[in-house]
Amino acid sequence: MRIRIVDAFTDRPFAGNPAGVVLLDSFPDDAWLQNVALEVNHAETAFAHRLPEAGEADWALRWFTPATEVAMCGHATLATAHVLHSTGTHRGPVRFATLSGVLVATPQEDGSITLDFPTAPLTPVDVPDGVAEALGAEPLAACDTGPQVGDLVVELADEKTVLGLTPDHKGLSRHSRRGIIATARAEDASRGYDFVSRCFFPNVGIDEDPVTGSAHTALAPYWSERLGRPDLTGLQASRRSGLVRTGLRGDRTLLTGRAVTVIEGELLA
Repeated sequence: MRIRIVDAFTDRPFAGNPAGVVLLDSFPDDAWLQNVALEVNHAETAFAHRLPEAGEADWALRWFTPATEVAMCGHATLATAHVLHSTGTHRGPVRFATLSGVLVATPQEDGSITLDFPTAPLTPVDVPDGVAEALGAEPLAACDTGPQVGDLVVELADEKTVLGLTPDHKGLSRHSRRGIIATARAEDASRGYDFVSRCFFPNVGIDEDPVTGSAHTALAPYWSERLGRPDLTGLQASRRSGLVRTGLRGDRTLLTGRAVTVIEGELLA
């Protein structure tokens, strides 16, 4: 079987967030899937197989980090849709059956792909004791993102503060189910983005995720309310970095980005 490494939420190799993508005839046992994800050793590896026609979805899709299966992953969904479309395996919108329900990926004329994901429900909360110390910066506000995303969003003073974070990852692991999303308004919107973020997920084996689609289902409503616009662009300012265009549509959030296949090989195990 073929295995591919795809950089998602970027238009060039060696940027964005890399994901493994494996297309199967059916899902083998979970231990094999987890071992492949550990071998690939990227933030997520996506496994997909075609479903019978006339159902509610076209492909079944699962995501594994090197440590565990996750309920939602934006960049590996984008990577899988990119593989299906770039290889001619599927044409037009593709419906994925996932642990987060049916998720649709639609190719655009400019070569990008738009994902239709559930909007994360945001609940303002007090900043938990110890978060400021673990981050190394004092949050202005905090929100819980609900059970599907499982993160704590914290707004920081400015873009410079977000970019300069050197957090204590073990300390952060005590304060959310998956991790911490640190964010701030963009210093200069003329640079092509409206807000910045960095995502730290020590509880699923990822100290810092390069570009996180699922986090933007929380960042979209957070910043749309503050900036007064439903359509925004976020820069996830990791070392690799990437752009995510967001469109808030009530209880759904559209996530648009590009992807590039950088490695294709044969999986022998």
